[in-house]
Amino acid sequence: MKQLKKCSLGSSRSDPFCHCLRLFTSFLSGPETSSRLPALLLPAAISCILPKQWKGVQFGGMERLAVFVDLDCRFDVLRFSRLLKHKLIQANSNDMKSQTQYDEELFAECMRRFLYIRGYNSLEFLATLKTMNNQLQKQKDIQGVGVHLLVLDRKSLSLQSVMENVVQDLQKLLLVHLLLVLATKNSISGDKSTADELMRNTSSGPRPKHREYMPSVWQSFVTHRIHVAASEHDGDHRRQRTYLTEWILPSVNFSDRFVINEDGVSLIS
Repeated sequence: MKQLKKCSLGSSRSDPFCHCLRLFTSFLSGPETSSRLPALLLPAAISCILPKQWKGVQFGGMERLAVFVDLDCRFDVLRFSRLLKHKLIQANSNDMKSQTQYDEELFAECMRRFLYIRGYNSLEFLATLKTMNNQLQKQKDIQGVGVHLLVLDRKSLSLQSVMENVVQDLQKLLLVHLLLVLATKNSISGDKSTADELMRNTSSGPRPKHREYMPSVWQSFVTHRIHVAASEHDGDHRRQRTYLTEWILPSVNFSDRFVINEDGVSLIS
């Protein structure tokens, strides 16, 4: 069986998910079959809200605020809670008594650093951005730490005029807050390459073309684009679906295979 490598977003390892917190605006896209795109965002949020250390235990987190804007109502708060509890238990894995227990005080403190906002359309999203700077400043004053991660989860964002305002408001936020923006979208029908097709194409030479339907103002705002596809054949990981990342912007000639489990995102070497 291939070895699974745990991916820590706070590490110095140079792979797509480990160093993305040092970028400004990253865009994850994939076909509708890659329905786990929101799950990819949870480890990033957890790494952001976890403390560096707590009562002598090293967690390696950033101890900063994370904002998750859910415009499709796809966010699974129970899964997020389970993943966070699993991380807390995992840090105390050397203690046999702690293999099923976690620090409830630490759990509550981490959850206070996670800000969840729900919207139902592009106009509500725009209204949220108009007031977000004041909200973030208020939370910073209350909790004593600033925001470092802004997640935008939606299958698609429409209307050219709305998108122009969205980009303008996001640019204003970036001037005030040093943070990473992570956004998702589903691919259109012409962009439904499976992970197996991507692996064959990248290994043999020609890379598949990805049709971009987002407005030009958004395309120019995004600094990094990653395409995520699900594998048709799970191979050694029959119980866990395998995914493949492909860097569209910048164009990097390598891909990572990974699975999503209770540890978050685990790379397959």
